[in-house]
Amino acid sequence: MILYVVATIFAICILAGAAAVIHTLLTPAKHSDYKPAPDPERASAYARKLSAMVRVDTTSYPFGPEHPFEEQQARFAQYHEVLRDLFPLVHRHLERFDADGSLLYHWKGKSDRYPIVLMGHQDVVPVEGEWSKPPFSGQIEDGKVWGRGSVDTKCSCMAFFQAVEELLEEGFVPPQDVWLSTSCTEEWGGPGCPALVSELERRGVKPWLVCDEGGGIYTDPMFGIKGNFAMIGVSEKGRANVRFTARGKGGHASTPQKGTPIARLAGFVTEIDRHSPFKSSMDPETRAMLETLAPAASFPIRTVLGNLWLFKKPIEWFTPAINGQAAAMLETTITFTMASGSNACNVMPREASVGANMRFIHHQDMEESMAIISRIAAKYDLETEVLQGTPCTATLDIEGEAYKFLERTVEKTFPGCISSPYVLTAATDATFYERICDNVIRFAPIVYGQEEKRGIHGVDEALRYDCLPGAVDFFKNMIRDNHGERTDV
Repeated sequence: MILYVVATIFAICILAGAAAVIHTLLTPAKHSDYKPAPDPERASAYARKLSAMVRVDTTSYPFGPEHPFEEQQARFAQYHEVLRDLFPLVHRHLERFDADGSLLYHWKGKSDRYPIVLMGHQDVVPVEGEWSKPPFSGQIEDGKVWGRGSVDTKCSCMAFFQAVEELLEEGFVPPQDVWLSTSCTEEWGGPGCPALVSELERRGVKPWLVCDEGGGIYTDPMFGIKGNFAMIGVSEKGRANVRFTARGKGGHASTPQKGTPIARLAGFVTEIDRHSPFKSSMDPETRAMLETLAPAASFPIRTVLGNLWLFKKPIEWFTPAINGQAAAMLETTITFTMASGSNACNVMPREASVGANMRFIHHQDMEESMAIISRIAAKYDLETEVLQGTPCTATLDIEGEAYKFLERTVEKTFPGCISSPYVLTAATDATFYERICDNVIRFAPIVYGQEEKRGIHGVDEALRYDCLPGAVDFFKNMIRDNHGERTDV
């Protein structure tokens, strides 16, 4: 009987595998063939503008004695003067609102029923490490603009300012109101963007669509998938910084004790490191992403991703344990980043702690994930404290008009580029706009190769500037084509 059952299961597996292979063979392969079209004159002109923006040090910090508000404001005032010089028509024709350095521009259209917000941030993270070129040189070399902020995100800001500048030069009047939003506190989640949102709220403006950074045109987005793909961010994972504290009696290290604070913390960290306590599951948007990318994958990967009816559970069960990118897509993650104990090797601490960064998945959001990790911490007699945290954002309807509008704009601007929904593991200012907008999209029309991704918040940040004409055209197409004709209202 047992042999019969085993043979039956084996036969079913063989048949299912054969069906998956046949289905893959019958499904046409696709290629995302988009590459920036050569446009050296425009690309060079845009590179010079981006270079001028990068040359202004707009590093931002939480306001305090070490980094006074006034000192930071002086830097941003200098940056604003550069914007005036680079985009004179924008500053002549658009209304400008300044919230302590964060800027909001209003371009009045023929209608204000379906306004759009194009946004990015002015500020950059501090420079660390050894750079091969000065980080605020804006040097143009090897087909790149080098410097902090060239990728994150002065490039997209340059692109939408330039798009409006060129449309104004043509005498164009947008069919719907356009707002340009750029805060100076994004990198530390400061008050800049919330102030801009409050101003729109005060004016009674409810944007139909907000387009911020987050996704982009990613080169080779996953293992086995080659080409440039428009990864459209439809939501963000939640996040929290958490501290776990163990207390003890302290004492001299010459008389050791069992269950000291550090030993308990070590046991806790080891348990979490060896086995994630969180549920691995494929949310609908992640499944849609994998199914969209599948036809462009190599045959083995295409067989797996193109047959999720068979491979969904194995992916959920096994891949998070062996691949960090997969874990981020499928479950809540926790990374331990800080530790503290006593100040001497021969002194046992009365108190020790570890800090961690958590990223919450939509199917197991902040409240549930924190309850799980707190229960495990309690086993080791640890206190759990959330230092800062926010739950997952809302998720954009990938069948809705706003998402389809962005897909059409991508197709029009970047022919041959496959679009896919995408869930961000990072954080953006776009979150603040969810208070007044139902359609918040995270997508910058910039080509991000592996080098560009490594440079974000890292050393030698640099952008290949041949993608800038496409970025400007993308925003021009968004503005031109937002006619207010809706099928979902």
